[in-house]
Amino acid sequence: MSESRSLGSTSGPDIADRVRATLPRLTGALRQVAETVLAEPAVAAELSTAALAARAGVSQASVTRFAQALGLTSHQQLRIALATQLGRAEVPGWSTDLGPLISDDDTVGRVATVVANADIRAITQTVEQLDLDALDRAAQILATASRIDVYGVGGSSTIATELEMRLFRIGAQVRAWSEVHGAATSAALLTRDDVVVAVSHSGATAEVLEPVELARDRGATIIAITSDPRSPLAAVADEVLATAVLETSFRSGGLAARHSQLVVADCLYIRVAQLTSDRAARAIDLTEEISPKHSVRTRRPRH
Repeated sequence: MSESRSLGSTSGPDIADRVRATLPRLTGALRQVAETVLAEPAVAAELSTAALAARAGVSQASVTRFAQALGLTSHQQLRIALATQLGRAEVPGWSTDLGPLISDDDTVGRVATVVANADIRAITQTVEQLDLDALDRAAQILATASRIDVYGVGGSSTIATELEMRLFRIGAQVRAWSEVHGAATSAALLTRDDVVVAVSHSGATAEVLEPVELARDRGATIIAITSDPRSPLAAVADEVLATAVLETSFRSGGLAARHSQLVVADCLYIRVAQLTSDRAARAIDLTEEISPKHSVRTRRPRH
């Protein structure tokens, strides 16, 4: 039985989180519907297609297309998902949605709570929507690759470097590239035995797409980690691992994506370690004494 999840399910991640994650790529009428739903979810849950369209100032067809943009089959399924979320909020102990907004006069305690809530929900949503079959296939490919390139620029470069460090520690031949000329040069030297992991929140970053397309032309397998499964990067990838993003005030897009990206990268690393357990154990044994040797001992104060 497949372990992948269906985005059409009304269970799992709260629908408000899904709307926020989808919002950055919506424009025009679809964005108006999204903003209307987020502003008044309890009201939206009660409205017919015609009523919601009127409230948002759009056509009924736009309401249907909005539901489909969320991975749902119909506006009716959107109403069910909204009602389910509202019902959960009334259950004692259920994590409530504090929303993403932080005002100028909010306390530091509120800031910490909102940020932590957003990160926890993004991680949970990423895991719940993650295609586990695709994750396993990607790990299998990485485990047998002759060479691995990891591409990521800007904020995504930190995830690329982190994945490089982890895979390198367990004996993989891996290199992270955060500069397009170096990445393109490396991509041109790849073969069918090699793999690329491309990390991009938008999935539309030219500096990532350029070496990815070159690597694909060379026959390398492409694994994408992106929050947009409909992006140009996803379109050229062999395996797509989608991440959820919950933005907050002062932290939008790529900045909000880091924790979700890291969770996916960590899952890949652990699964590869499982699949190459002998090699991984040997590599860890050979390197485990390096860090302790470079630890500075605390000196006792002189009396």
